[in-house]
Formats: sequence, C-alpha cells, structure tokens
Amino acid sequence: MTNATRLNISAGAASVAVALVLVALKLWALAETGALSIAASLADSAMDLMMSLGGLAAILYAARPPDEDHAFGHTSAEDLAALGQSIFILVSAGVIGWAAAARLLADTPTELRSEGRGMIVMAASILLTLALVVWQRRVAARTGSRVVKADSLHYLGDLLPNIGAIVSLWASARFGLVQIDSVVAMGAAAMLAVGALRIGKGAWDALMDRRAEPAMIARIEAIADDWPGVHGYHDLKTRTAGSRVFVNMHIELDGAQSLDEAHAIGAALRRAILKEFPQADVIIHKDPVGVQPHPEDPSRVTPRREAPAP
Repeated sequence: MTNATRLNISAGAASVAVALVLVALKLWALAETGALSIAASLADSAMDLMMSLGGLAAILYAARPPDEDHAFGHTSAEDLAALGQSIFILVSAGVIGWAAAARLLADTPTELRSEGRGMIVMAASILLTLALVVWQRRVAARTGSRVVKADSLHYLGDLLPNIGAIVSLWASARFGLVQIDSVVAMGAAAMLAVGALRIGKGAWDALMDRRAEPAMIARIEAIADDWPGVHGYHDLKTRTAGSRVFVNMHIELDGAQSLDEAHAIGAALRRAILKEFPQADVIIHKDPVGVQPHPEDPSRVTPRREAPAP
C-alpha cells in the first residue's frame, strides 16, 4: 500500500469518526432542547456520515484491483449507495420542513429547553468540523485525491446550518423568539433537499454511463493535440462509474513506423493522461494515419480530429 493511499484512508476514517461523534452529540442535544434546527443539523450530519462511509469505501475500492467477475472494478456500488442516500435525505428534509411549518402555524409556540447545552454541542460541532477540514485539505494537497477534496468541501458547507442552530437557540434563550428555530430548520431542510437532489443526479448520471465533465474531456483533447507523434485522434469516449472515469480513444500514427515505436507513443500518452487524472482508466487504440473505416464497422460517434501542425 502506497503512502498516498494510507493518507487517503486516514482522511476517510477521520471523516467517518467525526461524523459519528457529531451524530451522537446532536442526538443528545435534540433530546435536551427539542429544537428543530438541531434536528435539521442532525439530519445533515447523518448525511455526512453516509457520504463519509461512501467516500471511505471509494478509497478502499480504489486500492483494490479488479477481479475476474468485475474486470472494470466495483465502483458502480458507490453510485447505487449514493442514489439510496439521496432518497433518504430528501425524505428527511421533507419531514423536517413539514414539522417546522407546523410549528410556525401552531396557535401555541413550542418552547425550547436547555438552549445553553444545545449551543455548546453546536459550537463543539463547528470546531470538530473545522479540524477535519484542515486535515482533509492537507491530505488532498499531498495526494490529489478528488474523493477527499469533495468530502472536505461538503463538510465546509455544513458550517452554515450549525451556525444557524446556535443563532436560533440564542434567540430563544435571550429573547424568547422560538419561531426563529422553525425558520432556521426550514432553511436547513431546503439546503438538505438541494444537496440530496444534486447527489442523486450525479449518481443517476453515473449509473447511466454519462460522459465525464466537459473540462476533463477538453483537457484530454489538449494533451492529445500536443503529443509528439500523434497526427490526429477520433472516437474519444468517456463514462463515469463511482470515483472512476473510463476513457477510450483512437489515435492516428505514422503507419510506416515500427510497432515498438507506435506502442511507445501510445503508452506515453496514456501515462500523461493518468498523471493529470489519476482516477481515470485509459485505453488507447492505435490507427495508421489515413486509414478508412471498414464498411461493416460501427459508425463513429465523435468526429476525427487532426493534431495541430507542428
């Protein structure tokens, strides 16, 4: 196991551990205060826990080689899990939003309890989250792991609901404004719903073999355009599966050169793409310049592109 893999696993394990602690703390704070803003933050932490488990699984899967039954790996399991998570989160957001609206419309406002304890828990949650983000960013800077980077951004975005919960508890304790708790809970529920839809869409796209991000495709094209010995390319196809991106492309080479020379050009281009995108799985097919497709060959889905003249 490489040092980079160990660092990525440590970041993933830290993320899971912090999420578990936050869920336990917020469960206790919810029981103590009855605040819906804490319930919304708890649901957000539960989402974090599921995402962190998925991220850790992605890192562990990335370290495992494909087997006989799964020649392309097991990364699609991440997408199935993410789709299930998004549905669970969306339902949780709906329940919290409904309860918050019911409290706002109720004739008698629901009194909160032990606001001070709740604020202490939320402040501790903020400190733990900040510490985790700092460690994740250090690991991502050293390893380049996109899974760790994404998890770090996700936790950074969780600070707002935690701060909102503190504000609502303070307003309740200081001024008796218990309605602010419901307003904050509704805002947090909306954020949860948006996040769930985004996660679900990404998982659905991956399960449907959607192509890679346009920026990644453009960068691969730029690398191939400038690669020595490559006179053009065609049939550049990509698809995503979990944390992996599969890349297939045909490059056009001088047909008079030896097989060894052609292989060296293709292998070097593949290494260059992998250096830029470590999460990719790249297959490069080599064609002689000017070769015409056989009439029985399937039609190309992408046009031929010539490399720029030197």
